Amino acid sequence: MFKVVKKDFLAPNVYMLRIEAPLIAESALPGQFLIVIADEFAERIPLTIADFDKDKGTVDIVVQSAGLATKKINAISEGGFLKDVVGPLGVYSEFVNEDLALLKTKKYIFVSGGIGAAPVYAQVKWFKEKGLDCEVIIGAKSKDYIIFEDKMRDAAKEVHICTDDGSYGFRGNVTDLLKDLINRGKSYDVCVAIGPMIMMKFVCLATKKLQIPTIVSLNPIMVDGTGMCGACRVNVGCDVKFACVEGPEFDGHLVDFDTAIKRQAQYMAKPDELLKTKDHVCNLKKAVDASHAKFKIDEDIVNDMKKNRFTRIPVPEQNPNVRNKNFDEVCLGYDYPQAVYEANRCLDCKKPSCVKGCPVSVDIPGFIREIAKGNFEESSKVLARHTALPAVCGRVCPQEKQCEEKCVLTKRGDAVSIGKLERFAADYARNNHINFLDKAPLNGKKVAVIGAGPAGLTCAGELAKMGFEVTIFEALHLPGGVLVYGIPEFRLPDDVVLYEVENLKSLGVKIKNDVVVGRTITIDEMFDKGFDAVFIGSGAGLPIFMNIKGESLNGVFSANEFLTRNNLMKSFKEGYDTPIKVGKKVAIIGGGNVAMDAARVAKRLGADVTVVYRRTQTELPARLEEVHHALEEGIKFSMLTNPVEILGDENGWVTGLRVIKNELGEADESGRKRPIPIPGSEYVIETDTVVMALGTRPNPLISSTTQGLEINKWKCIVADEHGKTSKEGVYAGGDAVTGAATVILAMGAGKEAAKSIAEYLL
Repeated sequence: MFKVVKKDFLAPNVYMLRIEAPLIAESALPGQFLIVIADEFAERIPLTIADFDKDKGTVDIVVQSAGLATKKINAISEGGFLKDVVGPLGVYSEFVNEDLALLKTKKYIFVSGGIGAAPVYAQVKWFKEKGLDCEVIIGAKSKDYIIFEDKMRDAAKEVHICTDDGSYGFRGNVTDLLKDLINRGKSYDVCVAIGPMIMMKFVCLATKKLQIPTIVSLNPIMVDGTGMCGACRVNVGCDVKFACVEGPEFDGHLVDFDTAIKRQAQYMAKPDELLKTKDHVCNLKKAVDASHAKFKIDEDIVNDMKKNRFTRIPVPEQNPNVRNKNFDEVCLGYDYPQAVYEANRCLDCKKPSCVKGCPVSVDIPGFIREIAKGNFEESSKVLARHTALPAVCGRVCPQEKQCEEKCVLTKRGDAVSIGKLERFAADYARNNHINFLDKAPLNGKKVAVIGAGPAGLTCAGELAKMGFEVTIFEALHLPGGVLVYGIPEFRLPDDVVLYEVENLKSLGVKIKNDVVVGRTITIDEMFDKGFDAVFIGSGAGLPIFMNIKGESLNGVFSANEFLTRNNLMKSFKEGYDTPIKVGKKVAIIGGGNVAMDAARVAKRLGADVTVVYRRTQTELPARLEEVHHALEEGIKFSMLTNPVEILGDENGWVTGLRVIKNELGEADESGRKRPIPIPGSEYVIETDTVVMALGTRPNPLISSTTQGLEINKWKCIVADEHGKTSKEGVYAGGDAVTGAATVILAMGAGKEAAKSIAEYLL
């Protein structure tokens, strides 16, 4: 919680809030922004920093009530609290790093429109503190909406005021006033313009003719701010940039304002299509009862183990026509008799090959043996020795490609259902409030873990069990990483993740949310604060796009944005403020687990969904179970198909997807046959929403702010098999090292890094 220590009325529906946030204030610089969340149900809102006081530990923001989220923020009284404040985010103003002697030779004009005066003030104040002169234009529609005039006059050499209606100062807009000043003999070397997008566009058109270099802040197009969603992508020259990561400031003469302005309509237009929830009658209990009855074990089958050893017990699931209309967990799990019977199929091999297939080396025969004997608590205890997240692994690990693939029973039939049995044992412990994780005596060493995803949580848990004092720094407002923002609740319920997080806390692990490493604090500063080692498990959150024509149209999403809005911000639930836009027809591009998740979410939101994949179903990288579930739920697949262009109307909204058919050629480096386009086979898939599920890459924030940390050409951190990086005392694992991979591989990397850190420090 973040206290509002001061609140001032500035203009109709516009307020200044001073927030107590010492860590943010310590690191803040002009040009950066915050993510603010008013309460549990509110949307994440990016707001540029207007001022900061390092000594008092406060930051100022200016908020205009526009939508529900900003109205909630402005409704908080002085002395009240905001749920979350994250930052500082974004790249600070370029002039901060310029030589002061050189800056003194330049004439800066800052142009602000509306509440753009707030972020401009942070920059103008910095100029004053450095002994630099500058001029400021403040524009608004009328005198009542002029803000920060006194502050600007105190900090700037000259302040020029204009209003659209002429009620105060120059009559006209900021572009008119800028031209007037130049016509009257003023000259400027650099212009900084911040305000509404349309204002910045026309300022840039004017300054381009006048040959005045111009910097703009694209905070108005940002949706989230942590680089996860890709919604703030903007064309800058020949490149596509993410405003929240690579900005928010850019060369205004290179920005494609027209496309960016159209994208602002993404969540403002067509309000009838903003789906907040799916109204449905919950038939879950009926589906559970029917499913369990269907899979009730016949006593004759139980008694004839030898005959049926090679056939696994099917796990009960919701009916496909029921579950595709709700977000309740699809897999209902084994009951006691089913679990015992399935466990008794295990041969309890003396040299278990299944363990070799597990990245975290779980004692698979050990925990299954206890289930077979009905010792469910002991089974949970065996699991706890090897993994901190058993209920997660049992639900989302690709067992068919790992432990179950190694099961000797596959030579004649079905593998033992290892994943479902792991889930059973973990759920038994959770449902009966059993925790086997004992707090170890502290050994005097402190370790910082960056990221509360599967790699970070696993590393933290292993270190805590060895007596290390562990603190996790998480950028989001909830721990769990991809487990909570990426995986839908119908696959992995949040309460399962949060329960296992609480287990780690019982070991003494501390978790600090809303801390962006590389901005709020750096790795070098962590060492300065007394940490003896650092583990980077920050994942790979930046979405990848195809870079085809039409990707900037409204109705085009990254799977990260689509899933984060749904999973983390609960946009599908009544009472939550974050909007989600889904058309009647949705095309999902990609074939991995993320593509299946996005497709199944869209289906639950009422859309007709088609997965577009460039190879055949055989080559789909998604888990077999996820593909099977998607097909059962009525999702269509267009195989051997590749997008070439996204089509749109004159208002910038998606109308279709132009694709080309493929044929398969020789195998590529992945071992899968290479898709080859068939000339003349193009056609159009009618759709109004396109979701890109093409993978993700690491955010460069940590690597760019940590000297001596080597990265490869894919911007992944370079680490050896034990997690050791090129920087002394720094270890890394999971998607930050490998790029987007599986949960269990990230956990394995976190576990191995913990061993390596222990060897390094003890």
